[in-house]
Amino acid sequence: MLKHSPTKLAVLALASTALLLTSGCGGGRKNRDTAYVARDVETLYTAAKDQLDRGDTRIAAALFDEVERQHPYSPWARRAQLMSAFSYYAGRDYTKSIQAAQRFLSIHPGNKDAPYAYYLIALCYYEQISDVTRDQKATQQALDAMNEVVRRFPSTRYATDAQLKLDLINDHLAGKEMEIGRFYERSGRWLAAQLRFRTVVEKYQTTSHTPEALFRMVETSLVLGLPSEAQKAAAVLGANYPGSEWYQRAFKLMEKHAPGAQAI
Repeated sequence: MLKHSPTKLAVLALASTALLLTSGCGGGRKNRDTAYVARDVETLYTAAKDQLDRGDTRIAAALFDEVERQHPYSPWARRAQLMSAFSYYAGRDYTKSIQAAQRFLSIHPGNKDAPYAYYLIALCYYEQISDVTRDQKATQQALDAMNEVVRRFPSTRYATDAQLKLDLINDHLAGKEMEIGRFYERSGRWLAAQLRFRTVVEKYQTTSHTPEALFRMVETSLVLGLPSEAQKAAAVLGANYPGSEWYQRAFKLMEKHAPGAQAI
């Protein structure tokens, strides 16, 4: 029977532990890259950045998270938190990206990179905006988050881009209102339809859907027997979009169904 000295046993134990830590559960590349191995902060951060540059966003995010776990009080940890959030975003894991960015803000609310963290959260919601025929929860979340960026950091480049995206978001939300309004109109639910069109005119008046919404208000008002309301909508349409197809159609409707009223 072989005997090992205490020193040899200790060496064997350390070697076995190191093997387990570096091999991972399945021996795959991802497990090898992200397994817990104590590394100095700069080496670990560089490894994470290299993975991100290669496009392996999942491993990059895991390694950036490891920077914080192994070196929580290092200045690198703060940077790694944001890089982790960005890595998740780049990999389209928007839930984890939002969580990482929110964690950064909870720990460093006044940090110089806070505007970027807020902007990244807004982008995550923005990227999830769906077609107008589907639920618009993410669209509303994107609207709220982009408005927060503009409100908190009005002089930053993030606010400038957020403002541009707000125009697109509002146009999308207006499109959803129009889609529902048209459905109600086809179903003969004229008052419900008109309320949707009115929302577009009053809440999303700078969007591309406003001319049609005004025409639909003319249309539904006439069906509901409200020629004076139809005249008001037609007048607004004529004053703001005189050359549009929607005004021409509204003018014809007014001439046909309310000849005593002036469309403009």
